Amino acid sequence: MKGINPLVVAGLAAIVAVVLPFIGSDYAISFSIQLLIFLVLAFSWNWIGGYAGYTHFGQVGFFGIGAYVGSLLSFHYGMPWYLAALVAAFAGAVVALPLGGAMLRLKGPFFAIGMFGLARVLEAFALGFDSITGGGTGIYLTPVSDLRPIYGAVAAVAFVMLLLTWKLDNSRLGLKLLAIREDESAAESLGIPTTRLKIGTFVASAIAPAAMGSIYAVYLGFIDPPTAFASNMELTTIAMVRIGKTYGNLMVDVQATSEKLKDRGRRIVGIVTGLDYDASDELLKRARWNVKTAIVMQKTGLSYAKAVARLKANENSAREAIGEDIEPRLRHLLKLDKTEKTERSDSPIDPGKLD
Repeated sequence: MKGINPLVVAGLAAIVAVVLPFIGSDYAISFSIQLLIFLVLAFSWNWIGGYAGYTHFGQVGFFGIGAYVGSLLSFHYGMPWYLAALVAAFAGAVVALPLGGAMLRLKGPFFAIGMFGLARVLEAFALGFDSITGGGTGIYLTPVSDLRPIYGAVAAVAFVMLLLTWKLDNSRLGLKLLAIREDESAAESLGIPTTRLKIGTFVASAIAPAAMGSIYAVYLGFIDPPTAFASNMELTTIAMVRIGKTYGNLMVDVQATSEKLKDRGRRIVGIVTGLDYDASDELLKRARWNVKTAIVMQKTGLSYAKAVARLKANENSAREAIGEDIEPRLRHLLKLDKTEKTERSDSPIDPGKLD
């Protein structure tokens, strides 16, 4: 909404994220790890599913690949979990490169179904090759005694994904991806390298999920095919993106409606008074200011100058200036008694009462 500064919200979230490991309980840290993992997955999915418009159900495939690559490296070679996560991220990118070239030839529901089928094939592979993956038994890892390092790693990745998404949203690359989403043929005719951009975005969107899969396996201390390639994880990720988009669109609609009403008010004032648009806007601002000043004067008994000074000291908020909620007072002032209103409409106007 208009009164909410995104930078302030992001700053407060960052402060909470930094302080949580020092004051939060083990449960709070564990819950935050899961929440941040889903947040990273949502950011990654939004790059290819939101900006490029290629909705799919296969991101959990890269999550599972990362989970098994990291688990196998830790289990067989004793590699530290953070290094295993980096290798898993690289493995996700390597697998996504040829897959992107093949799967992105499909569009719409065909791409979505194809990616869903790919995730199920990977799950079947993990179940069938039990000599490598442990099959249905899974892989048991050494339990982590302290979750704070894992929380720090996941929070750092989430912060990087937030920055990259913000950068993408304010870059020419983001505009090119949006053009592909709206009309790929038209974008290509304008000289946008659609194939290269799609494959690059697809590969980029696979890196973080693969790393999160590796970290998730360490967090659980165990991984098996149903856990690594869980369909509910994919659906939860997509739901997070879609709900966020719906809320964002709602806020945009509310702001647009408010601006339209203000614009209409300025034009009506211009028609009635004969003023131009800017002069009508200035007149409405003065009227709002005078109403606020009158409310403060009536409620506090201050002079005009002191009421103006108090308003300015409270950022032009009449509610803050008088120290209470003014809405009931406004309703009382604006409400007309129905009986009195009826009597006025039926009786002749007495000029002497107009003073």
